[in-house]
Amino acid sequence: MDTDGDAEAPEPPPQDTAPAGSEVASAPAEGAVEPGLIGGPAPGGRTSVLVGYGPKTTTAARRPRKQAGAPGATPSSSSAAAAQQAVQTSMMTSRTPLREPAIEESAESAPAHIAGRPGAEVGGTTVLAKPPVRKLARDLGVDLSAVAPSGEGGVVTRADVEAAAGGAAAGAGKRETRIPVKGVRKMTAQAMVASAFTAPHVTEWVSVDVTRTVELVEKLAGDPEFRDVKVSPLLLVAKALILAVRRNPGVNASWDEAAQEIVVKHYVNLGVAAATPRGLLVPNVKDADRMSLRELAAALAALTVTAREGRTQPADMAAGTITITNVGVFGVDAGTPIINPGEAAILCLGAIRDMPWVVDGQLAVRKVTQLALSFDHRLVDGQLGSTFLADIARVLEDPATALLLAR
Repeated sequence: MDTDGDAEAPEPPPQDTAPAGSEVASAPAEGAVEPGLIGGPAPGGRTSVLVGYGPKTTTAARRPRKQAGAPGATPSSSSAAAAQQAVQTSMMTSRTPLREPAIEESAESAPAHIAGRPGAEVGGTTVLAKPPVRKLARDLGVDLSAVAPSGEGGVVTRADVEAAAGGAAAGAGKRETRIPVKGVRKMTAQAMVASAFTAPHVTEWVSVDVTRTVELVEKLAGDPEFRDVKVSPLLLVAKALILAVRRNPGVNASWDEAAQEIVVKHYVNLGVAAATPRGLLVPNVKDADRMSLRELAAALAALTVTAREGRTQPADMAAGTITITNVGVFGVDAGTPIINPGEAAILCLGAIRDMPWVVDGQLAVRKVTQLALSFDHRLVDGQLGSTFLADIARVLEDPATALLLAR
């Protein structure tokens, strides 16, 4: 009890809030840091530091607390200042570097191109592929960014993906690769099976000296009229076939099973088998028999480009009357082609090679190819098929013969 009113009231002692029966720790010495506070001792002999910055191996230093009676100081402000000072001291004295916040992965370290996303850039390179090819890549697990494109303009084709899948499978030691058969390829397979087991096929062969045809191709390629179109031996073979159809119209026909009739077509919708990323397609040139040689060249070029780009429409493949397949572009001499469903015949053109040939009783080196004609024996008998094939050979051996057949 203070009876002196002028004396300064002493600071009340802190209340003891510890539960009954618990031990009260002794007050720390002047300048020391209480256990559990930042800069104080922690279990295991370490020093408490900021959470997330690792243990501090050095001894934390702390300035003495300000006196409670210091001017302008209150118990709460003193405690806050001391805590802030301890944080600053701990950060300044700790040797453990502060960790930067996590950042997202950069574009360079991002995963490689996802198959199926057109135009995506991978390492500065844009991968181009059509939707069916991207889907095939997803089905086969092929990374499009790792596929070497062979299509025009750097486009990855179906063949590129299949080749990559086969190479990856071989590299991984796989013994089999399964490719789903659907879409155009499935329809082609069904049509070929139906044709092979419905129409009785007969195939005839002839070897032809096409030296003069090759010379004519070279002349036409330099002619101003044909400057903007592709001129190839296939063009002259197509023209020879059209002229032979005029003399042998029975090969340009179809079989009507329901009516049990042969339907002879008085027009030529000339089909050309084309290998595309979607599979084998047989688009046809409508009314090819009414076209000039220049018009036919342009039509064949457009047909081929459209097929390879996958833009062939169903109407382009409908109503064909007779077909040519050119296996010579693959270096194959000839083959026994299967008739396109709904038609009576198909002509196969083989590779043109330099071969020994007898000319006027003398041995010479000539340009020689093989032609193979498969025809439906229900519509075309052996005589008609042989005559038709011989007429084509005559035109290719001597293109001037076309003037006689055109009458």
